[in-house]
Parts: sequence; structure tokens; C-alpha cells
Amino acid sequence: MYEQFLIALLAPLGVYDLTVGSISEAELYALGKGFDAAAKRLEYVEREGLTATAEEEGLRRREALFARRPAAVTPEERRAAIAALLQIAGDSLTPEAIDRTIRGCGIRAKAIEMGGGNLRVVFPETAGVPAEFEQIQKIILDILPCHLGIEFYFRYLTWAECEDAGYTWEAIEAANHTWESFQLSVPPEP
Repeated sequence: MYEQFLIALLAPLGVYDLTVGSISEAELYALGKGFDAAAKRLEYVEREGLTATAEEEGLRRREALFARRPAAVTPEERRAAIAALLQIAGDSLTPEAIDRTIRGCGIRAKAIEMGGGNLRVVFPETAGVPAEFEQIQKIILDILPCHLGIEFYFRYLTWAECEDAGYTWEAIEAANHTWESFQLSVPPEP
């Protein structure tokens, strides 16, 4: 790339022999390779140096700054989690800010203020206990202020929902439900 740029830059001068195989062409080839390597490295440093574009090393280095690694998997989710964690400040204690931070960390949960210094963390998109709950719980407890009482609320099928859906034991048995699969057959949140 840079070799061609250098040749195009020097050709109008007419001073250099730029034919293939000449010493000048070989020098420009070597210089171009060096500039190409430097440009590639600078491109990498620029990409990894910004949270918004980091993919590997930049994300790993930022995640190392926190007590826990965010519960995010893809680079996009990891970027969002890092950005959310970096926004935590003294004024981040409103339920909306806490909720935004938890979701920004890649945790599909919602913080609800219960009054009296208590928060309930619910997982509206998940029936039962979420996968990797131990890691999620540690992250949430690290994020939330220690003076708040925190309870985790897991969603299971209720008898009222069974009645509203018109379930019968016959229909449940026909669907080959076990007790575990039945209690996790929660209807989607409205």
C-alpha cells in the first residue's frame, strides 16, 4: 500500500529509477513494508484504545479494572457493560441509574425499589434462576451500595396464571411436562 504511494509521490520528479527490480524500487518496497506495518499497528492501537471499538485486548484490559468481569459475552455486550460500569458515580443510586447499570453489564435484570432501603432484583426475561446466577449475583452485589437490602426474585408459573391460561391437568400431561418444566413455562411479561 505505502510502496505504491511512495512510487506515485516520487515518479513525477523523474529523478529516481522506479522500474521493477531497480535499487530505488527495492528501497521503496522496504520503506513501504515498514510503513504498512506501522500503519497496521497504529490501527490496532486506535481500535483497542477506544471502548466503543475495542474487540480483544482493549476489552480485557478494561475488564481487569473491575472487581468482577461483566456477565457479557459478545464484544458489543462487553463494551456496553464496561461503559455502564464506568458511569457509576456518587449520583448513581437512583433506581433508574441502578437499573441502567445492571442492564448495561449484560445482566437481563431490573432493580425495583421496595422502600425502606430495600431493592428487589427481578429477571423478567428469565423463568427460574438465570444461568450463571452466582456470577450475576456477585456482579450485582458489587454494583449496588452495601447499605441497601437486596433480594433476588425469580419468576415461576403461578396458580393464578394457570387458571388464567385455562390449563387442565390433562393438557399439562399431554404436553409431557415434568414439574420442573411446568413451573418454568411462564408466559411472557406484558
